[in-house]
Amino acid sequence: MKSIGRWLLWVLLAGLALQLFFVLRIALMVVIDPQSTAFMRSEAWQVARGSLTTDKNWRWSAQWVDYDQISPHLKRAVMASEDAGFADHGGVDWEAIESAWTKNERRQQLAEKRIEELERRLAKKPEVAEAALKAVKPPKIIGGSTITQQLAKNLLLSGERNLMRKGQELVLTLTLEALLSKERILEIYLNSVEWGEGVFGAEAAAQRYFKKPAAKLSAYEAARLAVMLPSPKFFETRQGSAYLARRAGTIVARMGAVSAP
Repeated sequence: MKSIGRWLLWVLLAGLALQLFFVLRIALMVVIDPQSTAFMRSEAWQVARGSLTTDKNWRWSAQWVDYDQISPHLKRAVMASEDAGFADHGGVDWEAIESAWTKNERRQQLAEKRIEELERRLAKKPEVAEAALKAVKPPKIIGGSTITQQLAKNLLLSGERNLMRKGQELVLTLTLEALLSKERILEIYLNSVEWGEGVFGAEAAAQRYFKKPAAKLSAYEAARLAVMLPSPKFFETRQGSAYLARRAGTIVARMGAVSAP
């Protein structure tokens, strides 16, 4: 019994030490620019193992630029696309999470209904039914994460998805909001977010796709980069996508409704 108590005490102390480590890391970011994130290091490790790319010309591209060296268009485009309420919420947009949950439930119900229809219609043709069921794609999950939550996840956490990690993300999100200004959070986010394989941050993205510094991005160019954020590797190879152009136009129209910190 005593050994179990000691074990629990060590687990508690380890947990507290980890939280203190995270708090100190974030506190240092008030004055020190983070040179990499947990996500960036994970991507580099996968490349080193040869599991992420086969491109022999692959290069790491990341260059920190100060907040005032990032186009105001990009700040507003990213907010309009990812988190319109960024300047006002405390790190978590509960309404967005509730909306995402409702949409995900609806999509799941439609997918289940589709499967039931196929099973009923093809009950006497098991081979055809099996092939049809395999062709049914799982519903796309919609997230309700804010910019601060995305930063917390990419900055300090692994890519695992479980309840404990989600709880840690929430703690880090609130810590970021408590210790850093909105301007600083957005600055770190825009300097570390992924915009393609090995492309991290606004400066690297601006140079990669438009051959210009991040400070010179136009409203439409900024909107195109913002649209890429949920699936940067996908859009990296589809720059001529009609969806990308159409969605960028929508973001440009929304940019006037948000103000960057």
